[in-house]
Amino acid sequence: MPKGYWVVRVSVRNPENYPDYLAAAKPAFEKFNAKFLVRGGRHSALEGQARERNVVVEFKDYDTAIACYHSPEYQAAQKIRAANADADFLIVEGCD
Repeated sequence: MPKGYWVVRVSVRNPENYPDYLAAAKPAFEKFNAKFLVRGGRHSALEGQARERNVVVEFKDYDTAIACYHSPEYQAAQKIRAANADADFLIVEGCD
């Protein structure tokens, strides 16, 4: 079964409050066994628009990735993120 991934591009508006989002999201990541493959780091925008922070999170499958996003734990954290950052957020299914 293909894995599921969050692909998120973030521009943080309020860096002093962004750690609150990370702390609030941690229970959801633990509950759904999220594995961070990319979290920030160097990047090159060769085409299109870039954001400062890029994140790729792996889940056991697409349905788990969706469930994590819609979980009460993550939705509480998402409100904090939305108040402090702009994001493009995709959930995609990996290849077999």
